[in-house]
This record gives sequence, C-alpha cells and structure tokens, in this order.
Amino acid sequence: MLNALSSPLAQFDSKALDLDCAAAAREIEDAIQRIVAHDLRRQGIVLGVSGGIDSSVCATLAVRALGPERVLCILMPEKENSPKSTRLGTLLCEHLGVTPVMENITGALEALGCYERRDNAIRRLFPEFGPGWKQKIGLAGNLLDADRVNYFTLTVESPEGERQTSRMPVDVYLDVVAATNLKQRIRKTVEYTHADRLNYAVLGTPNRLEYELGFFVRGGDGLADLKPIAHLYKSQVYQMAAYLGLPAEIQAQSPSTDTYTLPQSQEEFYYALPYDTLDLALCAYGRGVGEEEAAEALNLSLQQVHRVYKDITAKRRTSARILRDAHLVQPVSVGEEA
Repeated sequence: MLNALSSPLAQFDSKALDLDCAAAAREIEDAIQRIVAHDLRRQGIVLGVSGGIDSSVCATLAVRALGPERVLCILMPEKENSPKSTRLGTLLCEHLGVTPVMENITGALEALGCYERRDNAIRRLFPEFGPGWKQKIGLAGNLLDADRVNYFTLTVESPEGERQTSRMPVDVYLDVVAATNLKQRIRKTVEYTHADRLNYAVLGTPNRLEYELGFFVRGGDGLADLKPIAHLYKSQVYQMAAYLGLPAEIQAQSPSTDTYTLPQSQEEFYYALPYDTLDLALCAYGRGVGEEEAAEALNLSLQQVHRVYKDITAKRRTSARILRDAHLVQPVSVGEEA
C-alpha cells in the first residue's frame, strides 16, 4: 500500500512512504482472520501491550479483525520499566473494550537472576554501582558524523544524579545484554502460556525497521505465530495509529526500549538515526535507489548515505542470522497439515 513509484525511472522522494491506511488496514485485518482461523487453526489472539505505538496498532487491528472477545491483551510490568507503560497499556485496552490480564514478571526475573547478573557485570566497569543506581546502554557516536567502529557505551547514574559513561568491553556488553534479554523471553513465555490455555495464536508486534534490521531478541520478542505489521515502516505505523483513532497520548509516544532504568531511545540504543530518516533510507535501499538519488531525497550528503547503506547491510545480516531456523545435521521432512 505504499505510494509506489510509477516506473523504474520515477524519482524517489520523501513521499515514498505515504500509506493508504484504509486499504492497508483491510489487508491486515483480512490476513489476521485468515491466518488465525485457517492457517493456525486457533480461536483468537494473545499479545503483550505496553502502550507503545506498535503493540497499540497491532492490538487495534486484531480487535477490528476478530472482535474484543477474541483478543487477549497482557500487561507485563516489572520493577524497572516505566509506570507510564502500564498506564498507557491500560488506556489502550479501555479504548478497545478489552479486559487486560496483568502479569507482573519481576519475581520470575529475580528468580532467574536477571538483575543480579546484569548488576554484577556492570560492577566490572563501575565497582560502586549498587542499589538506587540507574543505567543504560548506548551506541557510540552518530552514524552520520563520521565513519565509526560500532561499539557500545554504558552510562550509570548515582542516586545523587551524577552520571558516568564508559566504553563497554565485549564481555561486559554480552553479559549485560544476555541478562537483560531475559525480560523479553519471560514476556514471550507468559504470552505462550496464555495462548496454550485458550487455543490462541501469539501475535508479534515488530515493524519493518525492527524485523528487517534485527532489533529483536531471538526466542523473545522475535518469537510469534504471526507478525501483521512487519511490512510497515515505523512512520507508516504512526500513520496507521492516526487513521485508527488511537488515543492522542499513545500517538505521541516516541520509540523507546523501556528496558533499562535510564530513559533510552531506540535511536541511541540500536539504530543510530531517527526512525523517520532510517525508514526512508531503508525504503530507498530496498528499492535499489542509488546513493546519489537517496542523498537528495534524504537531504544528506553522499558520504552520509554511503555510511547509512553500509550500516543497513550489516544489520540485515544480523536479522537474517537470528531469524533463521535451527540447523539440522540431515534434512527431516514433516508432513503437510490436513
């Protein structure tokens, strides 16, 4: 439902992501009905909601497709996420006429050592880190400013508000991320538990930036039975939110990870570019638009577009790696469903 280029020679511009929201919504709703009933043979849909734009649009489309009685929205707070997420998730459910299920996952995360494992890794960089401190991970530098070697920094904040930032050694980074990814994996476990008891399918909420560029956790938010907006760019999801009439406060939400205790945007954690710029760049890249033409459409220099295309290539490789099925020693055939 993109504003398609009329011919291979048509000029690529900022309107390339304009979306026919009515047609796109019909297509997605029809697909949800067909996939749930005929392909998956399930009675309804389960999804986690956080008040973010992606889960809010997905929940709305699911309710429009199946009705509120066949959509289970789960709120899964834990002690470190923003209370705003629970409030907006509740607001969404009220807007949709859905009664949410509340599953606080703090106890599960504590039992698995999520917080302890992460904090022990952080103390290898900042020995004083302890109760009352906050933290976040960020990418070093700006993708547009200069060629860079990708590495992550760790920022901590004391109870008195003093911040320190240091480059993360690989082992510290891996330990922190591995511990933190438990949050995504526990949430998905909760979703499938409810899906199993209800004979429902699990709906995943990644948009195209997340899906194509690998911004998800394997076995966590990357796991689902259907992903209805994986073909929509982030800016198109915002267009859909407006078309669907979601509450204004949800529409105004900026993309955030809501994973670390310090505020952290998706841009600083993974993308290194504002989502609307990256949307257009990824669209140009996917359509085979040359760097010169893309530079004009994006209002960037040729060198900047070259850096962005190079980063997209690397991230798409990451996504392909974490999306692939398990390797088998020998092929094993499975029978087709009746």
